[in-house]
Amino acid sequence: MVTGSTTVSARMMGITQPAVSRLLRDLQEGLGLKLLQKRGTRLVPTAEGTALYAEVERSFIGLDRIRQAADEIRTRRTGALRIAVLPALANGFLPRFAGRFMAERPELDLSLHGVISPLVVDWVTSRQCDFGFSELPIAHPDLPIIAMPKLARVAVMPKGHRLSSKSVVRPEDMAGENFISLKLGSQSRYAIDQVFSSRNISRVMRVETHLSEIMCGIVSSGYGVAICDPFTASEFASRGVVTKPFVPEIPFDFGVLLPPGETLDGIGQDFVNEFSTLVVQTFDKASTKPRV
Repeated sequence: MVTGSTTVSARMMGITQPAVSRLLRDLQEGLGLKLLQKRGTRLVPTAEGTALYAEVERSFIGLDRIRQAADEIRTRRTGALRIAVLPALANGFLPRFAGRFMAERPELDLSLHGVISPLVVDWVTSRQCDFGFSELPIAHPDLPIIAMPKLARVAVMPKGHRLSSKSVVRPEDMAGENFISLKLGSQSRYAIDQVFSSRNISRVMRVETHLSEIMCGIVSSGYGVAICDPFTASEFASRGVVTKPFVPEIPFDFGVLLPPGETLDGIGQDFVNEFSTLVVQTFDKASTKPRV
């Protein structure tokens, strides 16, 4: 799966190429699955192979974590964090914060993974990370959640667009516009669509994506408008994207997920507290009021 070649795989594993081929053949026969198929001189995974590899990789990550924990215990090192982060934060804002955070803590080791929110939930639940930043709400009652400052989504459009001169963008302003949308089935898409459908306002739904970074990337090309989380929008402010407040407000809720039964303390608590403070300082509409 990693090399796409039995020859290179054999070299990495320290065995012969025929041995690798035999192992693959035996594995496929034993499982009753077609895992790989030839395409020219390379091996390409089938859909079944990709699905199985995801499960195998998860198991290996768990084993690596056991070895890492043993090393930390043996060397008495406690300064290590493993964090999963939703794409809206991972595309710039949180990594910059993490770099500054680590610069003040030379002994800290960090493992930072940018994954979509459902995978954040999965990784936290399986304890592949110490905690994770995910969009809320989540359908998992057993995970403790630390709510982050509440933010509002914003309207984004290309520089020079007719809406870029407005102080506030409303649903009726986007009537008939080419709209870059989040994918169907997501909570975010539902919340945005509800605002427009409740006012009987039609947009021209041209593009659909599950990543806000792709959404803003298309807008930066000069095409279309969108409603986006404030983190991603701020990353594209210097790339030809104009950001405006959107009314009525559509919340962008996110929080820190902890493994079942766990609490946050020590270096992890410091990371979350300082990040929350930075969010409040950076975004004017952030609110530190506790949620009910």
